[in-house]
Amino acid sequence: MDKLRRVLAGQEENEEQGLTAQVFDASTLSYSTRVKWFVICFAAGILLSILGSALLFLPNGMKLFAVFYTLGNISALASTCFLMGPVKQLKRMFEKTRLIATIVMLLCLVLTLCAVFWWHKKGLAIIFCVLQFLAMTWYSISYIPFARDAVMKCFTTCVS
Repeated sequence: MDKLRRVLAGQEENEEQGLTAQVFDASTLSYSTRVKWFVICFAAGILLSILGSALLFLPNGMKLFAVFYTLGNISALASTCFLMGPVKQLKRMFEKTRLIATIVMLLCLVLTLCAVFWWHKKGLAIIFCVLQFLAMTWYSISYIPFARDAVMKCFTTCVS
């Protein structure tokens, strides 16, 4: 409760430490600083993804699309490190309930870039970007209680 009072009163602590040191120990970041950097990082991720989608229609835009879209997803994923800290974030990412979504998401991030730069397969890169989106969505809703069950029930109702 004292920490909340200090934040609301504008008395943030630990401002003399460097940002990098504070990021690795998220408990030293003030609540308002964590929220600010979360918003900045998440907004940058969305902006990069939108920019990548816009660049898709340029000549040689597939490479730019893949890079910007992947960087946008990484930025959006990294933004949550500011809220809970990088170590806790990694632990929660690899919990049993999120393990498959995390592995598919990280694998698709890498495979998207491989498809564009090494294999030169544009169609495959698009497929991996769609899989990135689906895996990121499935991973994100895992943090909402009963959201996965609701999505699965909705999907099975629509299919049958």
